[in-house]
Amino acid sequence: MDYLKAFLVGGVICVIGQLLMDLTKLTPARVLVLFVTVGAILQGIGIYQTLVDFGGAGATTPLTGFGYSLAEGAIKEVKETGILGAFTGGLKAAAGGIAGAIFFGYIMALAFSPKSKK
Repeated sequence: MDYLKAFLVGGVICVIGQLLMDLTKLTPARVLVLFVTVGAILQGIGIYQTLVDFGGAGATTPLTGFGYSLAEGAIKEVKETGILGAFTGGLKAAAGGIAGAIFFGYIMALAFSPKSKK
């Protein structure tokens, strides 16, 4: 049942992103920024955690989950160390994901030698 919930939540988030790109003039980059921002705002006001509890990886894997991780880390760090934690907590919480994205992106670039579009 957990897999089905994750699939449904992640799928709905992806469908929303696709609809934003198809039905508006938003570029994919703007949709990505919007998703990270929405995830952070929803976590900041306490809504996104409910979605994570229900959908698990379906809610934490898309870009809204990245915003959620940043906000969750910042909130936790502020509680522990004070206002300076607002600047350091998000990076601590998301460091593993960021490092993984950079590492695997580099490996794929070496393996497939991508070229930019003309």
